[in-house]
Amino acid sequence: MTLIKTSLLNGIAVVIKMLTLLGLNKILAIYVGPSGYAALGQFQNAVQMITTLASGAINTGVTKYTAEYHEDEAKQHAVWRTAGTISLIGSLLVSIVVIALNRPLAGLFLKDENLGSVFIWFAGTLVLFVLNTLLLAILNGKKEIHRYVVANISGSLFALVVTTVMAIQLKLYGALVALAIYQSLTFFVTLALTYKASWFKFHYLFGRVDKRAAKNLAKYTAMALTGAICVPISHILIRNHLGETLGWNAAGYWEAMWRLSTAYLMLVTMTLSVYYLPKLSELQSPTEIKREILQGYRIILPVAAVCGLSIYLLRDFIIRVLFTDEFSGMEVMFAWQMVGDTLKIGSWILSYLMLGKAMMKLFVVSEVGFSVLFYTLSVMFTNQLGLEGMAIAHATNYLLYWVVMAIAVTANVRSKTPL
Repeated sequence: MTLIKTSLLNGIAVVIKMLTLLGLNKILAIYVGPSGYAALGQFQNAVQMITTLASGAINTGVTKYTAEYHEDEAKQHAVWRTAGTISLIGSLLVSIVVIALNRPLAGLFLKDENLGSVFIWFAGTLVLFVLNTLLLAILNGKKEIHRYVVANISGSLFALVVTTVMAIQLKLYGALVALAIYQSLTFFVTLALTYKASWFKFHYLFGRVDKRAAKNLAKYTAMALTGAICVPISHILIRNHLGETLGWNAAGYWEAMWRLSTAYLMLVTMTLSVYYLPKLSELQSPTEIKREILQGYRIILPVAAVCGLSIYLLRDFIIRVLFTDEFSGMEVMFAWQMVGDTLKIGSWILSYLMLGKAMMKLFVVSEVGFSVLFYTLSVMFTNQLGLEGMAIAHATNYLLYWVVMAIAVTANVRSKTPL
């Protein structure tokens, strides 16, 4: 499947997801306000870390090896069985811990132990959450784009309906519970879609752990755990810094800006994960890899740049329509945020090669280093420039990241020696 065809098919799901996210932004802006946005961001980062720990952080590896073993179903099944067993055991154990520590977790992430029941809701549905992401990883690796698209559309619709109802009825608490459970509900749709495929049987997901498959997946465990810990922690620390120095409304403005960036870049980022990761996993020739990367720069990077420019020019309209007048303070971040988003996509086109070729050492070092750098730059620039400094930190961080990726990944491909 070509990059353009994948982008078009994936675009259906992305457009719907973008519309639901933008709709949710409006609902949340009305019912939880800027400070509520900050709390949602903190909880979302907690969810990222907990689900990654529960799954064993192997879903990227599942996609890679499902694609790589496309001519050997026995090896694919060994990967799925190993991943499924690890995910089931891990999610059950983590659920027990989260339930036991629900109040301390709420105090740590949400600054209010009375919201501990939100973590109980999350823990109660964690197994389904983890299994849903595993099935999506398998569909991605099998290049079952149509099923993958329908599953993502279902998730978007669940998110819209559940979050809207809960936020209207229960304000911030309802929005937090919705964030905890909606992807778990999507599991049943994803399972039905996957089960209908001729190549899949439910018993392929559980059974004896294959030592070779587990060893291969362990490379991605190290990488995914690094990303799942470093990035959310850096964001939590940044929000805490903003809340303590500029106020929690400012932290909410940054969260709203980040969510807007995530929404409009979704077509690009989902195409990278759906097309590039399986494709780069298959390719062995440096010439073919270079051709794919250059194609990405010709097609994906201009799209990201044009979208960013459009968002900047429409910034006042976007704040009024997608948020509320309470969020007018986020306007100062738009220019540098759009620059940073374009640089981010430029660097990610290269960084996906790290995942596709399991460059574990490079990935771990870069994730840790640039998460620390992002937090450091954020503190430095916001202390000097206020909220606009957050966007400048974002742009500076991804400019440096792109330079490092260009040097390190290119050297690795030329040498053909895994880092």
